[in-house]
Amino acid sequence: HVIGLIGIVFFDKTLFASLSVYNLLLMFLLILYTQQKINLAFILFLLLCFTTGFITEVIGVSTGYLFGNYHYGNTLGLKVRDVPLIIGINWFIVVYCCGITIHTFLNKLSQNADELQPRPALKAASVILDGALLAVLFDWLIEPVAVKLGYWAWEGDIPWLNYWCWFMISALLLVIFYKAGFPKQNKFAIHLLLIQAMFFLLLRTLL
Repeated sequence: HVIGLIGIVFFDKTLFASLSVYNLLLMFLLILYTQQKINLAFILFLLLCFTTGFITEVIGVSTGYLFGNYHYGNTLGLKVRDVPLIIGINWFIVVYCCGITIHTFLNKLSQNADELQPRPALKAASVILDGALLAVLFDWLIEPVAVKLGYWAWEGDIPWLNYWCWFMISALLLVIFYKAGFPKQNKFAIHLLLIQAMFFLLLRTLL
């Protein structure tokens, strides 16, 4: 991320932006490496995130009914039905990292004070709704940077429909995340979300 930041800001923006697909693949592999246990539930959740994210993007690009009117550039590599395949991986990374972050935060609260122990229903609602809100905030952060780097382009201003669909789809995936029976302790995922947020915040400021 540091190399990418320096390269995009001070050297060849187009060249370093084109390396984003490899950065996303590396982050994906590191998540797999740091996941405590890769069982069937985790694999199914991963595939669901990839498939749901990719299909909704295909519908969005081809119809404009989801997210709004936009199209992808050539920066993010191989495309199928005008959508880069890496976008499915990105959906998994964002939803997973947001879910892990909220889940860990709630567990820390319950460990530090018994009176802060959330009820199961409240904890589930927090993981799902707060996690989805965190995903939307992350998307809002990267939008102007993504456009400047040629990841995708909007036909006009970014519509509220984009953020609403991000929230709804993320929330649905986080329902599966919460119910899926795989370990949800991964410090790397939390650090990755923070690093990505700082990366795009700096680019949003400097570009």
